Amino acid sequence: MIRSALIAGVLAIVVAVPARAQSKSKFELGVTGGWIFSEGVSGDPVVVPGGTFNGITIDSGPSIGLSFIVLRPDGGELGFQWGRQISKLGVKGIPSIELGDLNIDQYHGTFGYNFLPLAKWRPYMSIGMGATTYSSVPYNIPNQSGEIDSSVKFSFKLGLGIKSWGNDAVGFRAGVNWTPTAIRSKDTGWFCDPFYGCMVLTESTFSNQFELAGGVVFRFGG
Repeated sequence: MIRSALIAGVLAIVVAVPARAQSKSKFELGVTGGWIFSEGVSGDPVVVPGGTFNGITIDSGPSIGLSFIVLRPDGGELGFQWGRQISKLGVKGIPSIELGDLNIDQYHGTFGYNFLPLAKWRPYMSIGMGATTYSSVPYNIPNQSGEIDSSVKFSFKLGLGIKSWGNDAVGFRAGVNWTPTAIRSKDTGWFCDPFYGCMVLTESTFSNQFELAGGVVFRFGG
């Protein structure tokens, strides 16, 4: 339900922009593949039958992605990105254990800018926000089996790269993406100010993903 609502909301924004855009606006559809270097999270040691564990591991792995953007004549863009990483989930400690296969999906609404919009080689940057979803993970380890439920977490995205156009319709893109995902948060205390009053201070723990990706871009419209 949360995933469907998020996708519907982002797509509503993306669809609304072309309706208001001028006729000179173009659209880009991108298909990419690459590799994501992932990190897990650490925490306080937990003692359970069979071991002592102090964190979750997320393996690095291959990635695929799709993007759709509305490109303005001045180089600005607004769009939507989906990506998936093929990974494995585990726990670290004594002993460290691999639990099972994990799919990590990212859904982000983005906006950015294409530098040198009339050149053949065009550096770009983009930022986005949305959600990262972790699939359910069936596991079967000594003396225990079960399934870890799927979860949805808030995440950001920052992308940098370059596009190269062979003609007006087909091009190539290569870039790097950084996606920090808020895994958990905890209250650390209070902050009080005579003017603003008091507020709770919160500390968040992030799992970071660093992606190297490249692919084909199709441009149409305008």
